[in-house]
Amino acid sequence: MPAAPAREPGQPSPGSGASPQALPWLELSEITVPGRGRPRLDRVSLAIASGERVALLGPSGAGKSSLLAVANGQLQPSAGSLRWLGAPPARSERARRRQQARIGTLWQDLWLIEELSVQQNLNSARLAAWGWPRALLNLLWPLDTAANRESLAQVDLGAELLGQPVSALSGGQRQRVAIARLLRQDPELLLADEPLASLDPRLAAELLDLLLNQVTPRRALLLSLHRPDLLAGFDRAIGLRQGQVLFDQPARSLAAADLAALYDGELPGSGP
Repeated sequence: MPAAPAREPGQPSPGSGASPQALPWLELSEITVPGRGRPRLDRVSLAIASGERVALLGPSGAGKSSLLAVANGQLQPSAGSLRWLGAPPARSERARRRQQARIGTLWQDLWLIEELSVQQNLNSARLAAWGWPRALLNLLWPLDTAANRESLAQVDLGAELLGQPVSALSGGQRQRVAIARLLRQDPELLLADEPLASLDPRLAAELLDLLLNQVTPRRALLLSLHRPDLLAGFDRAIGLRQGQVLFDQPARSLAAADLAALYDGELPGSGP
């Protein structure tokens, strides 16, 4: 049987639901971010299409968080280019915020506001769309209860939590509220930075399923994780080591030798 043709970067995996003709939602080209001693990112290039589920693997300190921060426009690289749907970040802050409103990021520390209610935290995802007058009104009188109930239902939480302060929630409930806030934003690109860290295996599997199930033909997911055993639901796996891409291939084709090189091996040319 002839070998399958090589897939160009940013082209979706077969069965991912993404359109092969569409522009990549996210495209990084030769991205470099300086660091102490060595770059945090060193000439990183990758592309992700709508409909793809992409896992970002690598040891601690590999540059995964820096890559996600560049991807959502929070971190400015010293070299290279970033494009969202073929367009660079806009020069004007207002236009750039409109672009970034289509990107949702779930950070490892969740960035929930402890003193505010679950409802107010969910509504914080709409601030870019609302503007300041409605945002201030939300602090006094929380808005959009029906939409927030729907977001909580998507992560298997009940509406009785809407009035609860985040500080009163369990760790698992906080994780789910953070995902519900992400869904409330209705982004087209989902970025998640080690969302399964410090979770027990059952809860980690449940939350991963929640995130994987949010991918649609118009929505992509890039998720960093430490556990290669959780790759089954992903289309692609990107291995990052010492700020460099070591591999970018279909997740199903990832071999033990690839993981050994990622977590234990040396980079090409790094030896004596």
